[in-house]
Amino acid sequence: MHVILVDDEQSVRDSARQWLELSDFTVDDYEDAREALKTITTDYAGIVLSDVKMPGLDGLAFQKEIAAIDPHIPVVLFTGHGDIAMAVEAIQGGAYDFVEKPFDPERIVETIKRALEKRRLVLENRQLKKALEENEGLDSRLVGTSQPMRELKRELTHISPTIANVLILGETGTGKEVIARSIHEMSGRRKAPTSPSTAPPSP
Repeated sequence: MHVILVDDEQSVRDSARQWLELSDFTVDDYEDAREALKTITTDYAGIVLSDVKMPGLDGLAFQKEIAAIDPHIPVVLFTGHGDIAMAVEAIQGGAYDFVEKPFDPERIVETIKRALEKRRLVLENRQLKKALEENEGLDSRLVGTSQPMRELKRELTHISPTIANVLILGETGTGKEVIARSIHEMSGRRKAPTSPSTAPPSP
C-alpha cells in the first residue's frame, strides 16, 4: 500500500508520514511536487496525497500533470478551510478526494484505503485486458480447442512473461517455430528482433 506524500512544510510531512506508516502504508514524501512527478508512471500501484498550496507546482497543477500520465491514479488533496473552492475545482478536474486541515487521521486513512482499492482494480483490469488480447493473438496462431491445445495455450501464457529459458522439443513439422514465435510475441522482448542464435534448437 504505497503513498506519495507531497507538502512543502517539513513538519506536516513528518507528522503525516508517521501516522501513515503506523497504518501500514509505505510512504515516499517530497517537498517539491516536481520531484514527486518524476517517480510517477502508468504502472504506479499507489495513490498521491498532496497539499494544494505549494510554491512552484501547486496541488492543482500537480494533479493535472498526474492525470496526463494516467488519469486513473487517485490524487487526494489536503487543504486549509479557505482552499475548499480550489479543492472542489480539483475534484471536477479529476482528483479523487480532498481532506481539510487540521487532519483527522482516521478519515484520511479510510480515504486512502478506498483510493488504493480503486487503483488496484484499475491495474487488475488492465492486466486482464492485456491477457485477453494476448490470448486472442495466441488463438490466431494455435488453432484448436482440444484439451491438450488449451493446456498448451495456458502454459504459454504463463511462461511468456518470465525471463526463463525455454527448450522446445518435437518432431519436424510439429510447430516448434510457431511456439517459439508465440512465446516471443507475448514476452517483454517482443519489440526486439528475433535472432537465429536465440531460436530453439531442432531435435
